[in-house]
Amino acid sequence: MKQKKIPLRKCVVTNEQFPKKELIRIVKTSDNEVFVDPTGKKNGRGAYIQLKKDIIDKAKKTKILNKRLEIDLPENIYDDLYSLLNIGEK
Repeated sequence: MKQKKIPLRKCVVTNEQFPKKELIRIVKTSDNEVFVDPTGKKNGRGAYIQLKKDIIDKAKKTKILNKRLEIDLPENIYDDLYSLLNIGEK
């Protein structure tokens, strides 16, 4: 029996590849709306990031998501990531 291929994505902060399910996706739509997409299936340009506090802190400090999505990220995106982090730790 063939083993199913696991889709890999690269974290924009660490440049390491991980299975898609281990990363969280931030999406920019054609209307320049930006939001966190936990499903990973929404339309738009996406950037993947690990859901770890130090990685989110580094992304915020270096503004790597702003560069990758070519837009100024609102502060609430990072708040959403931190809240998802807290939910995952429980």
